[in-house]
Amino acid sequence: MELRCGGVGGQAVGRRMDGDSRDGGGGGCKDAGSEDYENLPTSASLSTHMTAGAMAGILEHSVMYPVDSVKTRMQSLNPDPKAQYTSVYGALKKIIRTEGFWRPLRGLNVMMMGAGPAHAMYFACYENMKRTLNAVLHHQGNSHLANGIAGSMATLLHDAVMNPAEVVKQRMQMYDSPHRSALSCIWTVWRTEGLGAFYRSYTTQLTMNIPFQSIHFITYEFLQEQVNPHRSYNPQSHIISGGLAGALAAAATTPLDVCKTLLNTQENMALNLANISGRLSGMANAFRMVYQLNGLSGYFKGIQSSWDLTAQEWPCSLVHLVLLLGGPDLIKQLSLSLQESLPRVL
Repeated sequence: MELRCGGVGGQAVGRRMDGDSRDGGGGGCKDAGSEDYENLPTSASLSTHMTAGAMAGILEHSVMYPVDSVKTRMQSLNPDPKAQYTSVYGALKKIIRTEGFWRPLRGLNVMMMGAGPAHAMYFACYENMKRTLNAVLHHQGNSHLANGIAGSMATLLHDAVMNPAEVVKQRMQMYDSPHRSALSCIWTVWRTEGLGAFYRSYTTQLTMNIPFQSIHFITYEFLQEQVNPHRSYNPQSHIISGGLAGALAAAATTPLDVCKTLLNTQENMALNLANISGRLSGMANAFRMVYQLNGLSGYFKGIQSSWDLTAQEWPCSLVHLVLLLGGPDLIKQLSLSLQESLPRVL
């Protein structure tokens, strides 16, 4: 990414992430030693970047996990009459009232275990690939193609780690789930369905997440250039750009998300209703079953909660940024604090 400011004759002065400056004509610009606040500081190591991403990813999924639980249930093709919801808020109230205060958090532990390494690899891959590809593909500015490719490659790594965690947590989130702990769920799935069950939806997840991330990043970067062309510190521009980009990406990929949930949960009532014996596999089969049971509207089940979940990008990104700007010392202090507090909590 590149900072720009006006120069003589309308030409721009740009500074790459590595701190080098290029003059496209005269004119003043930001100090050459300053950092683009949206990007990886030049002084930060890869380990610092990965640690920041991991901690931010854990926070992201923890904060939004109750909404994610509601989304899983709202995407059920044949829900129990006791688990039919019309809104995210109403669903949370009903779940807490009828199933207990902690029920929306069931499965959070396995999600946190997957989110840490997955987000560490995701952030490190995206930022480094974006920097490299922007330099190769678009020497005079910020390339949308580079942003899209970087987001797609980062998603490949992210989903390889997260897919098994997604399977376990979604099965635990379902209404009347027989699984009371992550370990029992993992063992049951492994014993009855084999290792392949943890990656049954991997292709669908990639098919969903690659366009989601590409649409999200391309739209976000484009909107940032419109509302904040100089990339100055402007939280409002992040809210506007991120909200619109996330809503568009979520709407475009909701049908794939519904199919992914079906493949992960292997919803028994829906499989029986569709006269399917054994296990459902394959994205095409999932698409057919969704249409068979719910018609076109079935592809957009849970879209309201999907829009709500796009908000999780922003605590994640903000925490990631704070940790990066704080550098290794801040991360070390947080790690030591966690090590001291965890024994007291556990």
